[in-house]
Amino acid sequence: MQPERTRLAWRRTTLSGTVAAVLAVRTTLHGGATAGSLVVCAVCCLLWLGFLLLAQFRIRRLDQPTPPALTPRLAAAAVLATAALAVCAAALVV
Repeated sequence: MQPERTRLAWRRTTLSGTVAAVLAVRTTLHGGATAGSLVVCAVCCLLWLGFLLLAQFRIRRLDQPTPPALTPRLAAAAVLATAALAVCAAALVV
């Protein structure tokens, strides 16, 4: 049961990141695209893609009969990508 809850948590976090990235693109295009906003938007999209790859890797590992523990390196990468995505999205709004 625990791997299923963990898989759902990864999917929810990926969905939240997707919403942040889409809103960043929308804000950039709707508010008048400047060079700075385009760079921040591109960084948002790259961070989202990176987190998406990390999440997909972890979700596939959870399909094993006895899933391995989350490595500290993967956990740190996921946290940093999520936090950086939030900062970039906030920078576009402000």
